[in-house]
Amino acid sequence: MPTHTFKLNGKQISVEAEDNVRLLWVLRDLLGVTGPKYGCALEVCKSCTSHINGKAFNPCSVQVKDIQPTDEITTIEGLPATVGKDLHPMQQAWLDNDVSQCGYCQPGQIMAAVAKVKQARAEGHEIADADLDELRNICRCGTYSRIREAIKAGAKGM
Repeated sequence: MPTHTFKLNGKQISVEAEDNVRLLWVLRDLLGVTGPKYGCALEVCKSCTSHINGKAFNPCSVQVKDIQPTDEITTIEGLPATVGKDLHPMQQAWLDNDVSQCGYCQPGQIMAAVAKVKQARAEGHEIADADLDELRNICRCGTYSRIREAIKAGAKGM
């Protein structure tokens, strides 16, 4: 079985898996990283949203063979400034705005929000409603208005 090496939440790791296994299953089933959730495996619901090299992506749609040893994968468990520390500002904003109901989609929502705030700043502006309109993560509980408010609040702390 092939060995795949990449950086996961700040640590270089190696894992044995067939080349065609989706990264989501490598993360969840082989590495025990359960923050990214399985929802559709079609890159539609985005409940598995994580970061690759600082940008949002959906590991349900990527085969492990396509991940390079230099790629940095970050899941909700490895958000900067959270491992062994207080919550990331976006996570705190989720609590402060009472976003979660069932909570299933929230790790993906938070990861998408952090990436979107970073993207907006890289483009030279703060997060705006137009940026939030680009987010396509699905929340079956329908807490979208609280999600939007939490993203704006979390952005202030980032």
